[in-house]
Amino acid sequence: MTDESLLDDPDGLIRADRRGLLRSVAASGAQVRTAVRAASAPLSRLRPEGRPGTVLLAGPGPDVPLAAGLLEALGDGAVRVAHLTPSGPLASPGALRWQLPRWAGTLDLVLITSADGSEPGLTDLLERAHRRGCAVATVAPEGSSLAELALRRRSLTLPATTAPHLEPAGHPAAPGHHWSLLVPLLMLGDRLGVCAASGEHLQALAERLDTTAERCGPVSRPDDNPAKALASGCHGALPLLWSEGKLAGAVARHAASAFLALPGVPALTAPLPEALAAHGALLAGGPAGPPDPDDFFRDRVDDPSPPRARVVLLEGPAPADTPPDADLPPSAVAAARDLLSEQGVALTELTAAEGGSDLETAGDLVAQLDFTAVYLALTTATRS
Repeated sequence: MTDESLLDDPDGLIRADRRGLLRSVAASGAQVRTAVRAASAPLSRLRPEGRPGTVLLAGPGPDVPLAAGLLEALGDGAVRVAHLTPSGPLASPGALRWQLPRWAGTLDLVLITSADGSEPGLTDLLERAHRRGCAVATVAPEGSSLAELALRRRSLTLPATTAPHLEPAGHPAAPGHHWSLLVPLLMLGDRLGVCAASGEHLQALAERLDTTAERCGPVSRPDDNPAKALASGCHGALPLLWSEGKLAGAVARHAASAFLALPGVPALTAPLPEALAAHGALLAGGPAGPPDPDDFFRDRVDDPSPPRARVVLLEGPAPADTPPDADLPPSAVAAARDLLSEQGVALTELTAAEGGSDLETAGDLVAQLDFTAVYLALTTATRS
């Protein structure tokens, strides 16, 4: 059961937000600035001896897959990036375990993040990476068991921080906080030559996140607020997040996780042009298609009513070194628009503000979709 009228009621949204989700995502820019200040001193003492062969990322939070996607998208392709997915009997951080690939060794870097720092599986991973001779860096709260073990093993330890005066959100997947764990990884990646995330880039990212928070915040009208408009369009729909480019793909996967974790809305992702075939049956109303209206004897009570599809199209930026008159391969975006128009499928094209770095574009899109996930959660009465 949903109450979309809340999208036109800023005070009602704030009253419904008992878990502080809006406050959390609105503070994304402040989280970036706080993380930059905390990580600058430890990173200034780092003297890299070259780029790693592979960067392996592990941790229980949504920052890890997003960090893996951004490190790969913002890099030049010379360093491999891998996300270590956990296994365990329960979907609980304390029960999860992470395995190192057999080939991981002295040329590789293992990055471990945790907002809590007490997960046994992460300390076990750090020990095994240390024995293999891997370089290890952690992002964890100071004084946590993970941070203390990293110090004993003389690994690089970066603090997990929280913006000043920001009350903790009442949801483990609250958006915005992932920047406090993600930013130190981006700074380390820049220091090692894995990706482009300099101090200037991060300062601009924080400013872009502040601007996006103003545009997508609760006081902004739905007609002027892309997050509210998208949340309204996704009610009762199956969101299909289509992306073009690695950066947009990383953002789409993050959004799908946020949609499921906060409002409980399942969303599917696919890159273009593969999405045109992968989700083709969903666009037509399911594998069997709609029921035959001329079948007089069918039982209409049992007619399935699958959710309508809504495609959310994310287009990444063009490569920074592309000449203005370059002969680029044709984009799949135009073909996607034509197909959706022919089939009468709803389409939302989510874009970032023009200008700025690829990191700013990613932050802008992430924040818009984080706000969308929050609005979906707040306007779904059974989950607010």
